[in-house]
Amino acid sequence: MVDEIIKYNNSLTEYSRFKTREVKIGDVALGDKNPIRIQSMTTTDTMNTIATVEQTIRMVESGCEYVRITAPSINEAKNLENIKNELRKRGYAVPLIADIHFTPNAAEVAARIVEKVRVNPGNYIDKKKFNIIEYSDKQYNEEVERIYEKFSPLVKICKEYGTAMRIGTNHGSLSDRIMSRYGDTPLGMVESALEFVRICEDLNYYDIVLSMKASNTQVMVQAYRLLVNKMISEKMNYPLHLGVTEAGDGEDGRIKSAVGIGALLEDGLGDTVRVSLTEEPEAEAPVAIDLAGRYKNRGNHKTIIPIDKIFTKPFEYFKRETFEVAGIGGSNSPKVFADFSEKTNINYSDFISIGLKYNEQLDKWNIGDMAADLLFLGNNDLPFHIPNSMKAVYNYEKWKSLPNKAKGFPIFNLNEFNAAGEKSFLLNFVVISINDLNRLNGLINNEKVVFVIETENIHAMAEQRRIFFDFVNREIRNPVIIKREYNSLDSNLLMLYSATDLGSLFIDGFGDGVWLNVQNFAENMEKFETINRTLFGILQAARVRISKTEYIACPSCGRTLFDLVEVTAKIRKRTGHLKGVKIGIMGCIVNGPGEMADADYGYVGSGIGKITLYRGKDVVKRSVDSESAVDELIDLIKEDKVWINPPENN
Repeated sequence: MVDEIIKYNNSLTEYSRFKTREVKIGDVALGDKNPIRIQSMTTTDTMNTIATVEQTIRMVESGCEYVRITAPSINEAKNLENIKNELRKRGYAVPLIADIHFTPNAAEVAARIVEKVRVNPGNYIDKKKFNIIEYSDKQYNEEVERIYEKFSPLVKICKEYGTAMRIGTNHGSLSDRIMSRYGDTPLGMVESALEFVRICEDLNYYDIVLSMKASNTQVMVQAYRLLVNKMISEKMNYPLHLGVTEAGDGEDGRIKSAVGIGALLEDGLGDTVRVSLTEEPEAEAPVAIDLAGRYKNRGNHKTIIPIDKIFTKPFEYFKRETFEVAGIGGSNSPKVFADFSEKTNINYSDFISIGLKYNEQLDKWNIGDMAADLLFLGNNDLPFHIPNSMKAVYNYEKWKSLPNKAKGFPIFNLNEFNAAGEKSFLLNFVVISINDLNRLNGLINNEKVVFVIETENIHAMAEQRRIFFDFVNREIRNPVIIKREYNSLDSNLLMLYSATDLGSLFIDGFGDGVWLNVQNFAENMEKFETINRTLFGILQAARVRISKTEYIACPSCGRTLFDLVEVTAKIRKRTGHLKGVKIGIMGCIVNGPGEMADADYGYVGSGIGKITLYRGKDVVKRSVDSESAVDELIDLIKEDKVWINPPENN
């Protein structure tokens, strides 16, 4: 246990925005008391002025307050002036941001034209050849001095022209020097950015925004927290740009973004948000707006008991230790509840929505990879047998009336449990809230009890996290199901809100199961399927239960060498049955072997019509024709004996 709070935000229990300095980007300032700003990035060829302008206008009309445009060379950097002039001529004053990676000279041109430049310390000046080098302190410092010399001209131009700068570190694109000393870690990400910040400060330049992006949500959250902690210790307060890089597309991309971005917004971190989807860029801003919009009035929440002690550093993954109760807790993956308590006339076909299908001829259940584990029936009867892998849970009074109590398990409120004369010999669920923490005598470390924690606080994640902190500090090791209820949401908001609220807790190692219900669900006919799919998506995004293939797909941009949306859909169609396999789909070498750091296989654009295939970070085949590249990717997976035939071919 740590005796003091390790600071990375204002409070773990009372919502407030972390105070950052104001940085003006054109006429749209961020940080300080400004709203959380929304941004995205164009996917057009930067040399195509009209296409870029028209896409930018669509992005602005969808809610973007800043628009980022790639400038991979001096030619694109120069053309930013034509783009900016055409936008102004059409009445759009949106601030523009130049995205720079390997070309300092392009950055120096762009900084004289646009309102902000983004540089990535890992590949802007520093060396990145994936070499492992042992640096002495003298050699290391000499490299830092070299960076100072090469980076200073850009800083001076930004200072002269009033141009802001984002120093954006990406997990997997750290330089060889940083990797050799810190590894591919949150600490390495933070130190990589702060080296550049210190150069800026030495030159009296402070119009800086920082980001710590990763496709791994755990790494991303840890890196931002550590960054804020380091800034506090060094008396810095630069605004934060939040994003989960290479989140993918569709529901998976939205859920993954919400898990990472939402976990930080919940703690008052973040001044601008970009949701990186492998879709048209105008699809990104509405998602970011929905994520950020929850916090406009969050400060009015019901008071939560402050935390004066925590159990570990918040910059490392730590799984709360629990014992196992009937397959729940311990070393088991988190379980998923399906709530059929309000459903009447339950039949076999209802179970298709929660991942199970009954074959009447064979009298056999087919159990999918995303099949719910626990079924809450409330006071309902179940007219048939369910698979042995699934547990039926009833309200206590209903359970008492069952002719065979071994066919189900009871759920109690605290008063019912304390007064009950009869309980399950194997598994009892007890629903509690934060107000019950001082009334748990008799349940603490009872090896037949699983807690279900509920909340009605609008600052719900923090309140439920407070319960977990209490359990850890008191060495209460009962498994815990996290339950959330929402009212009148559509499927889009349900995904975003629940991914934030539940995913944030799982990133911190809390939770042995999830239970989600929605009153007045907007798409009522799809309620059970949507909830089940969302819950499994959250657990996968938080890296705590893998139930499907994971795609680490970058959002398209002007550097992209193929149609990312089309190719991602094609690869997903061919490989979507490979549970647990991670495939990186990158439009160009900038988002290549580094930024798909967690992928098992990579599909990376390396030229017009050409693809490079990777196994991990190692190149396997270069210059593969795009027409055959997906087939060759599958051949590579087969070569590694990872391939299985899709279900329809079995």
